[in-house]
Amino acid sequence: MTTTRETILQALFTLLQTVPSAKVLRNEVLPERIPEGGLLILRDGNPGDPEVLLSPLSYYWQHNAQLEAL
Repeated sequence: MTTTRETILQALFTLLQTVPSAKVLRNEVLPERIPEGGLLILRDGNPGDPEVLLSPLSYYWQHNAQLEAL
């Protein structure tokens, strides 16, 4: 079962792959050489702990993905 978080991150990764000439990676280490067309690395980040809303009881996560553009 795919989580909503993973679905959104995968959609963002797919969208980044449409950037012409750039190599796009996800959660990879920075390579020694940058490709001629550029490099984009999507970092998933960490959703951390949720904020709790008491009425009605609900949980709210703020998740920040990071993008390295070289």
